[in-house]
Amino acid sequence: MKQFDIPTFYRSSFIGPIKNLRKQEDPRKKDFRPTKVDFGSVEIILGRHFGFCYGVENAIEIAYRAIEQNPGKRIFMLSQMIHNPVVNQDLQDRGLSFILDTEGNQLTPWEEVSADDIVIIPAFGTTLEIEAFLKEKGITTESYNTTCPFVEKVWKMAGKLGTGDYSIIIHGKFKHEETQATFSHSRSESPSVVIRDIEEARLIGDIILGKTPSDQFYTHFEGRYSEGFDVEKDFVKLGVINQTTMLASETHEIAEYFKQVMIEKYGDEDIKAHFADTRDTLCYATNDNQQSTYELLQEEADLAIVVGGYNSSNTSHLADLCATKFDTYFINGPAALESDERIEHFIYAEKAHRTTEGYLPKKDKVKIVVTSGASCPDSVVEAVIDRLLSFFPEKKSKQAALESAGIPTT
Repeated sequence: MKQFDIPTFYRSSFIGPIKNLRKQEDPRKKDFRPTKVDFGSVEIILGRHFGFCYGVENAIEIAYRAIEQNPGKRIFMLSQMIHNPVVNQDLQDRGLSFILDTEGNQLTPWEEVSADDIVIIPAFGTTLEIEAFLKEKGITTESYNTTCPFVEKVWKMAGKLGTGDYSIIIHGKFKHEETQATFSHSRSESPSVVIRDIEEARLIGDIILGKTPSDQFYTHFEGRYSEGFDVEKDFVKLGVINQTTMLASETHEIAEYFKQVMIEKYGDEDIKAHFADTRDTLCYATNDNQQSTYELLQEEADLAIVVGGYNSSNTSHLADLCATKFDTYFINGPAALESDERIEHFIYAEKAHRTTEGYLPKKDKVKIVVTSGASCPDSVVEAVIDRLLSFFPEKKSKQAALESAGIPTT
């Protein structure tokens, strides 16, 4: 795996040794069991995989290189490079500006951006329309395009489906930058529609099977299907792709559901002519983080802390998984831990902040699950752990806890 040159302040002297040891012991990543670090009065249970992924480190390296290589030039990012406030704020502090916000609203007028400026494509990619617009303005983006290769892999799958005359179902959050980019690429290849969940899949399934009038498709999915989409013709052959950060189990359920719908309508013998087996288009990091979280659910703990940007889709799914067993708090950094009695956290589904009192139990030994999303720096996770440890005056030092766990620190 390529090693990226990213600022050292995103690294962690506590988490780095843990990850290095796990990588040495399990280079093929077959063991998803968590790492337990016992501090005496508190035990931290860390997910096997969490934090920066390949695509994020690649994007960070390119963005900082753009700043270093272009002193005196104005540098713009199309939108947030990744969904993490620490990274985005540091880039802004270094003079980088955003053109769009995460929902596509204009922050910097296009007329203020010229061919003399540097424009960075974020890790989520961008739409074909914006690519063409930038080209018309004389702005080249090849050198500073940070689009994640796993997102591009989904676009290639869309192209393959289009070549086979399959219509494309995209499992994703429609307003998410990645889904907007994927929808743009997909609809250029084949009739496409974006769905959010299995309930919307079932609505389409009932339309395909004639159980629900076809006009409901145009009403329910208004704005989320490609121009000229014809329900009668375009649901004869289907393939499923997704936003790479969606919950894997949901994408699998949706794909399997559509396969069964097509079998019911056309029979099992000729299913390949009506349903494309696209396998899984989730990225490896999303899979690893989600599998690691399922292993965390096998543990006994008092609570779970999930760290990441509040607009991070992949982090929200980790929080949802943890919440199936533990009292779970989705936070974006150590400041959210206001005291040992009070925590401010985020409810992603409601897009709302909440304050909870008494989140840390009063007992001789507290066990806390900790993990983070793929866009969260390890340094932020360490700062969260430091804040938690500060509430336990009788705890061991980090050095002693790592040594007790058999984790070398040098």
